[in-house]
Amino acid sequence: MCKPEPIRDHNGAADGAGKAPDVWHVLDVDSCMDTLKTSMRGLSSSQAQELLKVHGYNQLTEKKKKTLLERIWGQVNNVLVGILAVVAVVSAAKAATAKSTEDAITNWLEVALIVFVISLNAWIGIMQEGSAEKAANALKSMLSSDAEVVRDGVNTEIPANELVPGDIVVIKTGDRIPADIRMLETSNLACTEAALTGESLPVEKVIEALETNNPAEVPLGDRKNMAFSATLCSQGRGLGIVCCTGDNTQIGTINALVNNVEQKKTAVLEQIDNVSKVIACFVVLCGLITFFVAYFHVDQAPLDSVAIALVCAVAMIPEGLASIVSLTYAYAVSNMAKLNAIVRMLPAVETLGSVTVICSDKTGTLTKNEMTLTAFVTSEGRYQFNTDSTERVSSNFVRNDAFMAYKSGEDNKAPVQSVGSSPVANGQSPNTAYFQSAMACGVLCGNSKLGVNGGRDGEIGNPTELAIVRAAYFSGCDVDGMKTKSPTVAEVPFSSEYKFMATVHEPVAEIDGAGNDGEYVVYVKGAPDRMVAMCSHQFKGGIVGEENIEPVNTEYWNKQISILSSYGLRCLALCRTMVPKDSVKKGEQLKPDFVKGKGAWLTIVGLCAIMDPPRPECVDAIKVAHKAGIRVVMITGDHKDTALAIGEMLGLVDEKFNEAKTGPELDNMDDMQLRHAVMNYNVFARASPQNKIQIVEALQAEQQVCSMTGDGVNDAPALKKADMGVAMGKEGTDVAREASEMILADDNFATIVAAVREGRVVWDNLRKILFVNTPINNAQGLTVLFGMIFGMKDTLLTPIQVLYCNLICAVTLGFVLAVEPAEDGIMLHKPRKPGKRLIGRFLLLRILIATVTLVSLTVGASYLVRGVAGDNEDGKKYDLAQIRSQASNTLTFSAISVTMSARFSYLSSLHPRLFRGNPFMWYSLVPLVILQLMITYIPGLNSVLFGMGPMDWMQWVIVLVCMVITFLVMETEKSIRSSLKSQGSDTDDEKYDARFDN
Repeated sequence: MCKPEPIRDHNGAADGAGKAPDVWHVLDVDSCMDTLKTSMRGLSSSQAQELLKVHGYNQLTEKKKKTLLERIWGQVNNVLVGILAVVAVVSAAKAATAKSTEDAITNWLEVALIVFVISLNAWIGIMQEGSAEKAANALKSMLSSDAEVVRDGVNTEIPANELVPGDIVVIKTGDRIPADIRMLETSNLACTEAALTGESLPVEKVIEALETNNPAEVPLGDRKNMAFSATLCSQGRGLGIVCCTGDNTQIGTINALVNNVEQKKTAVLEQIDNVSKVIACFVVLCGLITFFVAYFHVDQAPLDSVAIALVCAVAMIPEGLASIVSLTYAYAVSNMAKLNAIVRMLPAVETLGSVTVICSDKTGTLTKNEMTLTAFVTSEGRYQFNTDSTERVSSNFVRNDAFMAYKSGEDNKAPVQSVGSSPVANGQSPNTAYFQSAMACGVLCGNSKLGVNGGRDGEIGNPTELAIVRAAYFSGCDVDGMKTKSPTVAEVPFSSEYKFMATVHEPVAEIDGAGNDGEYVVYVKGAPDRMVAMCSHQFKGGIVGEENIEPVNTEYWNKQISILSSYGLRCLALCRTMVPKDSVKKGEQLKPDFVKGKGAWLTIVGLCAIMDPPRPECVDAIKVAHKAGIRVVMITGDHKDTALAIGEMLGLVDEKFNEAKTGPELDNMDDMQLRHAVMNYNVFARASPQNKIQIVEALQAEQQVCSMTGDGVNDAPALKKADMGVAMGKEGTDVAREASEMILADDNFATIVAAVREGRVVWDNLRKILFVNTPINNAQGLTVLFGMIFGMKDTLLTPIQVLYCNLICAVTLGFVLAVEPAEDGIMLHKPRKPGKRLIGRFLLLRILIATVTLVSLTVGASYLVRGVAGDNEDGKKYDLAQIRSQASNTLTFSAISVTMSARFSYLSSLHPRLFRGNPFMWYSLVPLVILQLMITYIPGLNSVLFGMGPMDWMQWVIVLVCMVITFLVMETEKSIRSSLKSQGSDTDDEKYDARFDN
């Protein structure tokens, strides 16, 4: 691989003229050859072998992968799992020393359940881990496998990974560039670099050195004498010298950035980790208190006291929380898949709901990544083309003389006055016959072929040419028929040197008019500034015919070129003339002088303005994002003017954000200037992969939750660095997809807005889940503790009951809330502030109220059965098994009441709406009730496994009363909270609170 400093000679010695990779584009051909000590005969085989030893193979370095054991350890290395492990060890010890078979079975079952819980949570965590290796593998798959080189003066094909700096490489149409190459010779050579630089058009290559005072500041897209590894040669041929290989190529830089980006946890996962730490402290505290109460107050033996304390600890550990969170994510992922948003990592769903800034690549994301004719300008008017139409009608072109009539950003725009009405007045559409003549030059002067039904599938040719042909096709023209009726007689091939192409054809009456016997029609298409200089006349209103020819208005055309260029549009002039048939031979390859050697002799028909247009749905999606308080920032490798023009069309450029910054400008900023820039500009042009990461990091430094969308290789590092990476599924590269957390299957930016809505639903539902599950866990542990405090020698809940409640009851009730539909107005709120925690002061208060209610009713009902109720109807005392049944069922059914109330944040659940909107409530509650009846009444299952006994009707009355009391308490709390909200209180915990937030 080519080392930046110093470059070594073929014997491994340092070369005194060592050049860093960022300077090759400013060196002339001879300097490059001298620096790399090679010639046009190429390296010798022996030199190549020596250089291979020095620089290594032309391949990307892989990042060290985590082993399975390292991943497992990462999931189990926390306090809560440690507590569960201790419980499992104690249970195993009790099972080994148990005096009865029944006690041994019960304790071994406890061990098995705990091991299952730990294994399940570890498996869920591993499945949710991102796969950075996949992004790196996708990058490697883009590299060329073979390369044609000149060695020992002979052209030969070698494996691309054996290329070394100094090799002379042959490039031709269709080749994947095998390394970073400085061009030595070019013949109409152009490379498609959109995936690397964001430039939507193929870049024409030159051999001249670039002049600049700071070589490193020249954007990749402007280094036109370089061809970059993994890009594609779209046309022409060339010869180049390998400058950099492997990790030192531009694609290698991206690979390093991808591998070095650390995977961030989502806000919710971080908060759940924090909640787990708080719970761990609370569990240890309650466990110690329970031990002391059991040992000193109830006079239990030391080992039994430890066992009781561990039951309390297990009860308060939310073993099922990871499962419920994963269920919440999985359901949201399922919903989003129906909307064409494919989530690769479940926790990423929630991040979408907190996004404050969406950073988006332009090409292929906000735009179609399809060069399209936008406007056709004639001597009397301008025609706006409907870039989104799928119908072939001439009305796709509408005369609109105000469309792009002034330079982009120009103030004091006077009303536009239409000139003439040829062929139609302002606001009307010409017929197809008009466009068949006016755009014949664009259709016939070229070698492009449209895809199926005018689309991209199967298309061949230059994107700019295809844009004109496609516009003619969708205006109703019979493109294939035109080519058949008017075949090419001779041509002047296009060259970037003279910037035009010309073809000679047999005239056709319906296109060229009658009376052209003995003449050929010459079509010339090219750079407008050069074409206008060669024109003596113009067709009035673009209507072809001798009667419509008038002297050319050079000033007018130059002004139109200037206006259209200000919008970043690529312009082509369509011109034509007639020549005698005896002046051209059929099949002749004409020289450029055939066109430019006759002075001003052409007649201009019009100007074609071409661009990669915005997706129409993106404009609406951006409006919705703005209403939801989300900024949209466009980052592109395109030129500043183009970026600003597209930004204005999308609604990103306005009075507040009216300018753009470029990548080189960002490179010269310090950290504070960069942070200021990202908060005050919505458009960034000529951005490199490093710039994109800089922008993301600066936004994150400003406490913004940043989403990055993109489709190219150059987006991959920023996609990984962002809080939420979103890649395109259709047009996107594998590299971008593997580096992202979410893929848009329809490449529709608007899908992100729908995904943001789902993300906000996830946040709301996670808060509801915590509101239900935390009191359930707290109530179990505190029921054991307060049962001992009030004199119970045995725990009110057994370890198996506790694990069952955590894994079955809590998960089942949590699932009801995990799939709860969005509440009204969810997209009218601004994104939650960065650093907001799931549990704020009001949610904490609600959790405390629910906990106190559940503990009071569970312990109270148990003691009512144990003491106050006295004898039952059979005259027998309720035994411990029945008391435990009372505790279990009271807690479970009261928790059902909390769940039903929690479905609606502010709306009353004492309403028919409770029975609508979420069918999963019934799918969850009915099985749960059946399970409760089974563990209460099935012999053996109740007594051996759960330590429970059958309940009588009086006990069920107590359960129902407790259930109603719980429901009324929670509805009363909701009513008071709703009243406080109407008075302006922050009952949703949206405002920053230093006591709860980061």
